[in-house]
Amino acid sequence: MATTTDRRSLLKVLAAGSAAAVTCAAPAAAARKIEPLPEAMGMLYDTTVCIGCKSCVVACREANHLEPDTGAEGLWQMPQDLNGKTKNVIKLYQEGDRVSYMKAQCMHCVDPACAAACMLHAFHKNEVTGVVEWDPFYCVGCRYCQMACPFNVPKFEFDKALPNVVKCELCRHRVEGASLTEKDGYSRYPKGHGPACCEVCPREAVIYGKRTELLQEAKRRIEAEPGKYFEDRVYGEFDGGGTQVLYLSHVPFEKLGLPTLGTEGVPRTAYSIQEGLYKGFIAPVAAYAVLAGVMLRNRRANKDDESGNQGGHL
Repeated sequence: MATTTDRRSLLKVLAAGSAAAVTCAAPAAAARKIEPLPEAMGMLYDTTVCIGCKSCVVACREANHLEPDTGAEGLWQMPQDLNGKTKNVIKLYQEGDRVSYMKAQCMHCVDPACAAACMLHAFHKNEVTGVVEWDPFYCVGCRYCQMACPFNVPKFEFDKALPNVVKCELCRHRVEGASLTEKDGYSRYPKGHGPACCEVCPREAVIYGKRTELLQEAKRRIEAEPGKYFEDRVYGEFDGGGTQVLYLSHVPFEKLGLPTLGTEGVPRTAYSIQEGLYKGFIAPVAAYAVLAGVMLRNRRANKDDESGNQGGHL
């Protein structure tokens, strides 16, 4: 019975994919405006508060059971950038006497280009929190998400036979099942259920909550100390259509590696990729046959993992 269900699900996905291919031939790149979800969750990172201790990097690795980065001699080292084993990293910007730290991770865009580029919706936004999530069952390893992301965030586990896409998902595995409570005027999850990086920060340089509340807090800080922050603005409020991870900085945002984007969403890049792939609706039948095989492989792998985990608890 399970096999029948899987086949039916697979056929539905393939049919939906065929329809999507036809749709891509139409003017899919037409301008669209997507607003942040009312209950969208996110982070606010203030570069003027961060001391670069990198506790967040360690906590993220532990909470997500990520393998440590090792050098050529097998020694553990602090990663310099995001990679297949790192979802969150602290970078240093220095120019003369001006020093600033930068926390790099997934921005959880309001209108994410990675999700728009994903042919089978392995990347998608949570309908409540707006968190950009990744489903390994639907991923076929095309890596269009990497090409589409303006922040260069999604990374592949190139050292594995069956690689996953690695990126921050705001510790959604810790959040599931927990209820929001109000603390100091902001919505929070109980300790142990929120993003690990926020819980361990000794200076609260990065805080977690509803996007609307984080924007209010960011603007409160700007009003309290005019001229302290670059252009007295919040990066991510409108940039690239808006993001759920917001930044305050005393140095230009581009110096920290944040791209200069307009106020429109960035999925137009993703649409151009899809239009090139499906131009003229050429050869989707063979392509979907390959995708079907990959998806079935993923489903079997997931079932094997679940069976192994169940057996380990006997």
